[in-house]
Amino acid sequence: MQTQNPFLDEMAKLTTAAMGLAQAAGDEAKAAFRSQADRIAAELDLVRREDFEALKAELAALRAEVAALRGGGDAAQASTAAPKDVP
Repeated sequence: MQTQNPFLDEMAKLTTAAMGLAQAAGDEAKAAFRSQADRIAAELDLVRREDFEALKAELAALRAEVAALRGGGDAAQASTAAPKDVP
């Protein structure tokens, strides 16, 4: 059985509206906080985790490439630096 109480109807509508406003205010506060944090990070010259990890991976690849080139270069230097026994 359903009752038709206008007071309860209005209270339900008011509560629903208040919950929507609270959620919107929470989202707005979160966006403002993130904006402020981004501004502070930019002022401090900080770097994001994703950028740091990408640069770290690139550096590891470059180090491996340099090591490979040095290894090949050492073999080439050894062959050219061999003493010549030819008179």
